Amino acid sequence: MKKLGNELTLIQLMTDGNDYTAEDLCNHLGCTRRNLYYYLQFLREYGFGVIRNENYYSLDVNSPFFSNIASSVNFTLQEAVLIHNLADSAEQKNPAVLSVKKKLERYYDLRFFSDSKYQKKQLRNLKDISDAIASRRIVCLQKYSSPHSHTFTDRVVEPFLLFNDNQDVRCYELASGKNKTFKLSRITNVEVYDAPWIHAAEHRKVFTDVFSFSGEELYPVKLLVGQLSYNLMMEEFPISSASFSQKDENHWIVSLDVVSYLGIGRFVLGLYDDIEILEGDGFKDYIKSKIEKMLP
Repeated sequence: MKKLGNELTLIQLMTDGNDYTAEDLCNHLGCTRRNLYYYLQFLREYGFGVIRNENYYSLDVNSPFFSNIASSVNFTLQEAVLIHNLADSAEQKNPAVLSVKKKLERYYDLRFFSDSKYQKKQLRNLKDISDAIASRRIVCLQKYSSPHSHTFTDRVVEPFLLFNDNQDVRCYELASGKNKTFKLSRITNVEVYDAPWIHAAEHRKVFTDVFSFSGEELYPVKLLVGQLSYNLMMEEFPISSASFSQKDENHWIVSLDVVSYLGIGRFVLGLYDDIEILEGDGFKDYIKSKIEKMLP
């Protein structure tokens, strides 16, 4: 029981927003450094992203473990930012308002609102990246934090698109020869090189379809749907409403550009009797292959 208690205490410590060294964590747990590393390895194996920033340890709030729990009960990042902004306009002397803001800042890593040094660093990095995009310059994203590999590495890239309210930057990475999306919050510093882009023709934007799949290519699909499919689509994917046009009292036509057939395929297969595929040869082949695999 003590081992489990230590692991739970460690999770609490590494998500409370404070900076802890390995020595600090050992002192809180009353354990040796060797045992601490066993605990950290246990957390990694069970879906936690353990981040080491210089000598400080924390847990990535985007860890699969947290995401699985939070998906049904917590706010999205955009919702958390909205609530934080609303709290800013409320009575600041109210202790409940201050408590809500502090919890949002800690749990959703909204350091932009609470940490003046972090805020200045983010604004500086954003300006440098914006200038590099405008002047078509290569940059180095210094000490970029990768929660998957638990490393900090320098990434030499050609930045060409800021999106998601300037939280993400789309870049062509020279080392891998691939287009990738980087989060500004994980960049320590930005160094702008006196070197122009050399791979502009290979830059590719990233798209996110109504089913939340992201990629560089879009595939058009047109469907004729009945009332049941229409209602379910509106309930599950309200962002798709602009893609619908009513054909008659009981039928609608929906024209979508999708990144993957997985999302829309699941929807069509689940309501096959209520949907007709009007356009999209690739999607027709996809659905046909799925049906053939299901039959004995």
